Amino acid sequence: MKKIIAATLCVLMVIGLCACGKEAKQEGTTRVVATIFPLYDWTKQVAGEQSDNMDVHLLLDKGTDLHSYQPSVDDIMLISDCDVFIYVGGESDGWVTDALRQATNKDMVVVNLMERMGDRAKAEETVDGMQTDAHDHEDEHEDEGEEYDEHIWLSPENAMFCCEQICDALCQADPAHTNTYRTHAAAYAKQLTALKEDYQQAVASSSVKTVVFADRFPFRYLTDACGLTYYAAFAGCSAETEASFETIVFLANKVDELGLKTILTTESTDGSVANTVRDNTRTKDQTILSLDSMQSVTAEQIRSGISYYEVMQKNLSVLRQALASPHPNT
Repeated sequence: MKKIIAATLCVLMVIGLCACGKEAKQEGTTRVVATIFPLYDWTKQVAGEQSDNMDVHLLLDKGTDLHSYQPSVDDIMLISDCDVFIYVGGESDGWVTDALRQATNKDMVVVNLMERMGDRAKAEETVDGMQTDAHDHEDEHEDEGEEYDEHIWLSPENAMFCCEQICDALCQADPAHTNTYRTHAAAYAKQLTALKEDYQQAVASSSVKTVVFADRFPFRYLTDACGLTYYAAFAGCSAETEASFETIVFLANKVDELGLKTILTTESTDGSVANTVRDNTRTKDQTILSLDSMQSVTAEQIRSGISYYEVMQKNLSVLRQALASPHPNT
């Protein structure tokens, strides 16, 4: 009996903590919860002026990487009664199934973007020279089917498709403002189309068609869309951070072979692998630049006005530098 009473008290304490930690949803507003920043920003862009009357929440707003995120009690409660829940739907979102089982709003519109992408989603790949994780992925996933690359947001073309799905979800949850959502989605699609064409033009006008990443590589959707070849230290979702001697030498030799002037990383790296790769090239003078994968955007960055479009414009500028004419005599 004492154990039953203790268990009951624990449940009541959790419920009490949830009630205190969760911001109450205002009557008549549409609450939208998005897991990562690009989804959050796309929602704001599609909603336009209506976002001022919308309760839009970003779950990963503390700089937590998508691959290591686990929801808090408050996060679960926030999702529980939202009107629209938008998430990527890859391996890192395995926690979502249990979270949705606890939902109190049975009319919630759920947007699993990878599921909606269907054949657009790409299977994870290992390219020449890429280091695999220390443990055996084949054994780990042999009963789970093929693993897909979840970094779908890093392509303007995918962004357009995802915004269409978000627009449909907002119209379903809030049909009174359908015209507003459709109008803003169409306007934003034009911006993304121009951005996609800018990326394609940057690659088409360069003699360099290959990039070397001394880091995890989450940009496959972007490079495939632009017609670029890549070599990288690790796959996009790899847990590895220290490259083997073989991987370092392979990447350094590729930089030499292609005469590349730039070695690329992501925004979250300490640059140690890139520096080691550079130190093993012939010229040892390559510039190390980073592309922003937007996997760990903070609330402070959002307050400062960061946007998906702005980040992708900056990434385009970096890519243009990476595609500069190669060293002579290569």
